[in-house]
Amino acid sequence: MEPLIRADRVTRRYLMGESVVTALEGLDLEIDAGDRVAVLGRSGSGKSTLLHLLGGLDRPTSGDIRVGGRALAELSNDDLARYRRESVGFIFQFFNLVPSMTAEQNVELPMTLAGASRSERRRRAGELLDRVGLSGRRGHRPSELSGGEQQRVSIARALVHDPALLLADEPTGNLDSRTAAEVLDVIRGLEGKTVVLVTHDRALASDFARRTIELQDGRKVSDERR
Repeated sequence: MEPLIRADRVTRRYLMGESVVTALEGLDLEIDAGDRVAVLGRSGSGKSTLLHLLGGLDRPTSGDIRVGGRALAELSNDDLARYRRESVGFIFQFFNLVPSMTAEQNVELPMTLAGASRSERRRRAGELLDRVGLSGRRGHRPSELSGGEQQRVSIARALVHDPALLLADEPTGNLDSRTAAEVLDVIRGLEGKTVVLVTHDRALASDFARRTIELQDGRKVSDERR
């Protein structure tokens, strides 16, 4: 069976002043549909760069990335934006919720931008907030929610278009250990989703993932499945 994600000899270099910084160097990677993968590494190891490339937020300097059989390098900017909107769900460390909007409105936002009807937006937002355990908090704004609740709202928002791929960048980095465990339980319970989670925390990676890939200086140094 064709893997959902295939990266072949992926390199990403950045120009910083007069220096060239290599964030990823010749990375090969395959991830199957439905897998739960943690990408582990210190700051500067290339893990966030990898996530951005998989999510179509950036393009590699060289190499090929295919997701669902599509070569991301061959997509136009408009098609890449559509890929990000429809095929990928992003979960970030800092939640990225709109402060003036309620939990329900924050979840609805991607559907609003896509032109969905109000009734469809409300139905889907209610369904997803219930799924993450926040059915009673739909009218609350981010300032009225705990950190864990805000992250659950961001997870619900990431699921709006039922994406096959979820990319989580240090999703518990702003949370205490108990709340972090609760948020990971929510993500772990998303059956059928392919999840790639970036973290610097080895214990968290081991607890969450079926497979742990470790990066160091832009290269893969280990790839373990349990």
